[in-house]
Amino acid sequence: MKKVNYSIALSVLPFVVSCVGQSQLGKKLEPTVVTETVMYDTDDPAIWINPQDASKSIIIGTDKDTNGGLYAFNLDGKIINKVLGLKRPNNVDIEYGFELNGQKTDIAATTERETNKVKLYSLPDLKEVGEISVFEGETERGPMGISMYKNPQTGEIFAIVGRKSGPNDGYLWQYKLIEKDGKITGEAVRKFGKYSGLKEIESIAVDDEMGYIYYSDEMFGVHQYYTDPEKGTEELAVFGKGDFKSDVEGISIYTTSANTGYILVSNQQKDTFNVYLRENPTKGRIAEIPVSTKESDGSEVTNVNLGAKFPKGVFVAMSNGKVFHLYDWRIIEERIKANMKQ
Repeated sequence: MKKVNYSIALSVLPFVVSCVGQSQLGKKLEPTVVTETVMYDTDDPAIWINPQDASKSIIIGTDKDTNGGLYAFNLDGKIINKVLGLKRPNNVDIEYGFELNGQKTDIAATTERETNKVKLYSLPDLKEVGEISVFEGETERGPMGISMYKNPQTGEIFAIVGRKSGPNDGYLWQYKLIEKDGKITGEAVRKFGKYSGLKEIESIAVDDEMGYIYYSDEMFGVHQYYTDPEKGTEELAVFGKGDFKSDVEGISIYTTSANTGYILVSNQQKDTFNVYLRENPTKGRIAEIPVSTKESDGSEVTNVNLGAKFPKGVFVAMSNGKVFHLYDWRIIEERIKANMKQ
């Protein structure tokens, strides 16, 4: 969740929403689009909004393997670009407007587990523009999760990175992106994040506007912290405990105003997404959405009008079968509201 558009309701095409009865609440939602297959194993998506024409926005997704890659898909699910030969890329996220060589540059950042690096690429062309060596000096490195954060006041851009395993506190490291010798790199500015020790931490999501980081502590729950490193390392909340069949996975944030919306978290082994209120996630799960997506690790969502197919945005989820599923947000929203009425 990187770009917001609160006026989308004014431009949405007419859409007749049928009433969802009790018998329909358990029916699995079908994706609007299924992408072309990658070579090995899809893991995590991100969404780049085209500033000239949002209907030409791009889904960026990882293919997790020793010889994996980073793929770009159009909104019809067709592969339009790719970077191959990456050493087990796990997660990916994007941010807008890093000033590189005097030019504003949108970037995609992906973790490369076997080299202990974050690789950085310009968007939409996927040209390599830098890298960050992460968790230096640690015995446990292996980067997996990543989320980007842009400070709304200063414009500074950060990468928050998780790993395959780590300590019970200080599991995540936060890097400030900087330019050096015409490339992008990063300097560590904070180590934070509690860990249950039950499995691992992978999925990380940032709410730029509200200033929060969320991350999935698999088999435990979702942790909440401040994004701004100046605000320290105090944990703010944990939610979702007891709501998941097993692994707590991909996190996506859909905004409906400056401080309202939904947080969707993958209930991986149940093939559902648990939904929480963005303004108060500790209130508890407000809906559980069954989907056709299988064993979803990573997901992303935007509320931007992407054209006739996705006028209120798109929800993207990794699925088994080497694909990503794209859902018209309207069918997700319809099911959330039907759940809330029960």
